[in-house]
Amino acid sequence: MADLEMHVVPAATLETFVADIFYKAGCERVEAERISYHLMGANLTGHDSHGIIRTPRYVQWLQEGKVHAGQKLTIQTESPTHAVVDGNYGFGQSIGPLAVDLGIQKAKAAGMSIIALRHSGHIGRIGDWAERAAAQGLVSIHFVNVAGGELVAPYGGVDRRFSTNPMCVGVPAMGDEPMLLLDFATSMVAEGKVLVASNGGKPLPEGALIEPDGTLSTNPTTLYGPLTPSGPRDAGAGKGALRAFGDHKGSGIAFMCEILAGVLTGGETSGPIPGGKRGQISNGMFSIYLDPTHFGAEGFAARAAEYARYVKASRPSEPGVAVQVPGEKEAHTRAERLANGVPLQLQTWQALLNVAERLGVPAP
Repeated sequence: MADLEMHVVPAATLETFVADIFYKAGCERVEAERISYHLMGANLTGHDSHGIIRTPRYVQWLQEGKVHAGQKLTIQTESPTHAVVDGNYGFGQSIGPLAVDLGIQKAKAAGMSIIALRHSGHIGRIGDWAERAAAQGLVSIHFVNVAGGELVAPYGGVDRRFSTNPMCVGVPAMGDEPMLLLDFATSMVAEGKVLVASNGGKPLPEGALIEPDGTLSTNPTTLYGPLTPSGPRDAGAGKGALRAFGDHKGSGIAFMCEILAGVLTGGETSGPIPGGKRGQISNGMFSIYLDPTHFGAEGFAARAAEYARYVKASRPSEPGVAVQVPGEKEAHTRAERLANGVPLQLQTWQALLNVAERLGVPAP
């Protein structure tokens, strides 16, 4: 099918192009490059839903004042083992590293820490933050919600109540082996995957969406309403909802993400938002950081890697298709795309060219 054709761009070229867009949109050069780096990181690991496809939307939010350039953390309260911090609606790719680094610092000193982050701009691929902690030898666990971002129907319902509310667990790597990384949305698919599908990308799995009458759907118009090629996508324009994965189990995890990342952080839930900024979507993230050396877990990374090899040694159910452990697929995809370029749906590439042209950024 023509709409499944891909435009392949070298990773370095694409990263520079996206950085130039954010610089011209009003970010300082360092921040523009940081945003581009993390968006590209999502594409490199195969999570295109959280990658450069977000660029037009981020630029729109910046111009509308829904996200702000150049922001830092405001510490609301802290102790040696915890902090409650406000991201001041800054870009998540700038706020995220600051929150994670604070958690790393405290965990290395005390053995463990908790960082409760509220009011961050879209914080992107959560695996980025687990990888950042793992690089410092720490295990980390993250629960995320989206204030004002109702997209997902609870199990047994059709009305939107949750966002896609990801959960992530990262474990440090042993030597040259990939780290162990579990990173998933609690919806059957992330909203970004519906965005990718709406631009001619990979079709959605059966039953990923639900209409107001309870009919299951795979059509992105259920979420976005009528589509314009290469045009903006408004998840509030559709009448249907995403579905939680795993029936009551995924729905239950999504609910607890709202409680931890939305309520315990002192931020807001997906809705309602008493006293909140309706229309200004933000992420909350409740993160736990653990230093294995403080737990008497001698050779923790080596033992984790040994167990991963044991799991992978299970005989495959499909001949020739090896068992994989969490994070392995992302590592393989990163290596392949760094070598061969990043594939983009044609509509995604055109949307990127459109925003670049409006800002006066020459196409590569």
